[in-house]
Amino acid sequence: MNQLRERYREEIVPAMMEEFNFRNVMEVPRITKVVVNIGLGEALDNAKAIDHAVDDVTTITGQRPVTTKARRSIATFKLREGRTIGVKVTLRGERMWALLDRLINVALPRTRDFRGISPDAFDGRGNYTLGIREQLIFPEIVYDKIDKVRGMEITIVTTAKTDEEGRRLLGLIGMPFTREEAPVAIG
Repeated sequence: MNQLRERYREEIVPAMMEEFNFRNVMEVPRITKVVVNIGLGEALDNAKAIDHAVDDVTTITGQRPVTTKARRSIATFKLREGRTIGVKVTLRGERMWALLDRLINVALPRTRDFRGISPDAFDGRGNYTLGIREQLIFPEIVYDKIDKVRGMEITIVTTAKTDEEGRRLLGLIGMPFTREEAPVAIG
């Protein structure tokens, strides 16, 4: 079993129960799924971009993604309804915990000039979305085999009722949030 999942059960659940005064273990927020998404505006001009993105996401997550299609036509973007414009994969269970473990302990620290991730990217219901500028931070991606550097969104869906609970849950799991520093008075 995954070490991160073990730590969640043995350390994080009791800590959250005490901190938020939960009376039942089932009240403690948990991570239900992780969604990895790559939007590909370039796919309108380059059909091969979809194939490369599918390969990258499959390599990173260990699961084959589904392609996403445009819901409506937008003339400004030369977009037609039904055209493939991205790929996404939803991870649950063991694959989800494995990706989170690699993201927190390996990928994020490999980011250039990394000082932590924003603690403010919650949606109001305890779910967190993280934007990544390049897929190269994942060690599974071989630099020589990529066609183009692509970014992606990783959304961590939790059962937390508030952003505060979600932020605390991810903080205890090991998400490297930046610490807000008080502004320094000049003069």
